[in-house]
Amino acid sequence: MPAVRLERQGDIAEVILARPEKHNAVGRDTLTELIAIGNQLRKDRDLRAVILRGEGPSFCSGLDIPSFMTQPKHILRHFLRPFWRQTNNFQEVAWVWRELPVPVIAVLHGRCYGAGLQIALAADFRLATPECELSIMEAKWGLVPDMSGTVTLREVLPLDVAKKLAMTAEVFSAERGRELGLITETMADPLTAARELAAQLATRSPDSVASTKLLFQRAWPASVAKAFRLERWYQLRLLVGKNQRQAVKAVQGKGIVRFLPRSVQR
Repeated sequence: MPAVRLERQGDIAEVILARPEKHNAVGRDTLTELIAIGNQLRKDRDLRAVILRGEGPSFCSGLDIPSFMTQPKHILRHFLRPFWRQTNNFQEVAWVWRELPVPVIAVLHGRCYGAGLQIALAADFRLATPECELSIMEAKWGLVPDMSGTVTLREVLPLDVAKKLAMTAEVFSAERGRELGLITETMADPLTAARELAAQLATRSPDSVASTKLLFQRAWPASVAKAFRLERWYQLRLLVGKNQRQAVKAVQGKGIVRFLPRSVQR
């Protein structure tokens, strides 16, 4: 049985962690399958949004460390970085969702620990049940968060708060996570809310949505001058594109709007 399942509803993809008996802990198969699916979706220009969720009682309880410890060679294989990437596989399993040129919505419930939280942080939005439990749990195993968390955590937390949570491996509710800025929204049924948000995003120009994601991710940590250059670059690409004219037609109510497949990749 696959550790990850991909389901398609029109132009929306749902990526489902499918090890419910293990609370979707990330094992070797999960690692490779998530990366492969992320790379597959990146090439799909008809894709409009991705929902990332877990089957069973939890979103993801973290890395399946016991399974890796039985064969240390697997840790080394995934820890070494391929020369063509800036990430190793442990980092890429989260970062692949950040690099996807469409919005990614993580739906969280049950446990969201360690690797699970770092994967969720690489999504654009995190919708969770209020009682969902969160933890930067690597310190429990004598480790540091090394699955892209040092980049994504700094985007949402002050340094002192991130240090405290990472050093203590504290378990806290999604409601507390929302107060801290880790969680976008909490609600009783985050999956329905995620599907509604994905459908809403799909009504916009795919080039505009992709450009907004890429622009914000690159401009947010940049200097003022670089941020302004990026604004001009992405806006110019949109202004000469066909999908922007379709967006104008939608605003003006002139005929049937048909957006073309996404042209923006990077």
